[in-house]
Amino acid sequence: MKKVKVNLGQSSYEIHIGPGLLFDAAQRLKEIGFAGKLVIITNPVVNRLHGDSLKQNLQSEGFGVTILEVPEGEKQKSLEVAIVLYSQLADCRAERTTPILALGGGVIGDLAGFVAATYLRGLPLIQIPTTLLAQVDSSIGGKVGLDYGLLKNKIGAFYQPRLVIADIQMLNTLTPKELSDGLAEVIKYGVIWDKRFFAFLEGNLDKIKALDEATLEETVFHSARIKAIVVEKDERDFNLRHILNFGHTIGHGIETASDFRLSHGEAVAIGMLAAARISNKMGFLGKNELLRLKNLIMRAELPTKMPDISRGEIIQAMGHDKKIAQGRIKFILPKSIGKVFITSEVAPSLVEQVLAGFNDET
Repeated sequence: MKKVKVNLGQSSYEIHIGPGLLFDAAQRLKEIGFAGKLVIITNPVVNRLHGDSLKQNLQSEGFGVTILEVPEGEKQKSLEVAIVLYSQLADCRAERTTPILALGGGVIGDLAGFVAATYLRGLPLIQIPTTLLAQVDSSIGGKVGLDYGLLKNKIGAFYQPRLVIADIQMLNTLTPKELSDGLAEVIKYGVIWDKRFFAFLEGNLDKIKALDEATLEETVFHSARIKAIVVEKDERDFNLRHILNFGHTIGHGIETASDFRLSHGEAVAIGMLAAARISNKMGFLGKNELLRLKNLIMRAELPTKMPDISRGEIIQAMGHDKKIAQGRIKFILPKSIGKVFITSEVAPSLVEQVLAGFNDET
């Protein structure tokens, strides 16, 4: 097992990464001071795969367990669903010391985290991410939130978990598409921070896709470590943390314009490639490194072609990006593999040009 410490003063916590951690979750909760009743928020598919194992482990150590299910899908990240969960928490008499365990992928983590942050002015939150995307990204850093209309993560809070338990054996239940989704965020870390990690991915991607346990553990550990470093330096997302948005500026626009038919990872993959092409056309990112990024995205079985979505709708959705300042969209662009910069100086005409010619680029 590997551990990553997120150092945030009184809000510090650990990320535990390794195989089989679900089966001693109760002991980990006891070690940080929890006992008595708790609430698991999950969806039916994850509950069927992992819920019984977690519940049995917790009950064997004396915890009282309530499981609340919400349906699958991005559209569950809504105020309406949060209100239903508030009512259910009231019915089971959740108290301010009652931990909420978010058992699932990014949607569950965001939704359960937002509910934990706002019910009774804050319940303890434990993230138990079940997808690669959630283990390397959304469960770490304390961003929790809901979508508003078609605006992704427009309502939210910064609310750090007390613990993150990333059991890599749970990744064995993912479909190849779900694994690829998470790889988009993994690739992002190599581009924004660590060229050696990017090279590691180039050399070990086949092992990751084959679910080699040691390689997966190393991949999740390095990704989590990079995110922890960035979050420690800029918890509230005022400057440096913006780099975690690489690929997301255009990616969120694509995700929204597709009415979420494209997954988050698919949209981010296209967004990363679009940002890299913008950087190349602005004279920063070299062609060879642009091709390295495209090849790794392709090998991860992520899209490198723009789907049939209106460019106007993508650009309109980008106009609601949370990183807009004084009416200008902030882009995160790579200078090289392992180094990015933040800029508001990308001409709208260049964005339109890249989107218009996206499928014609080699």
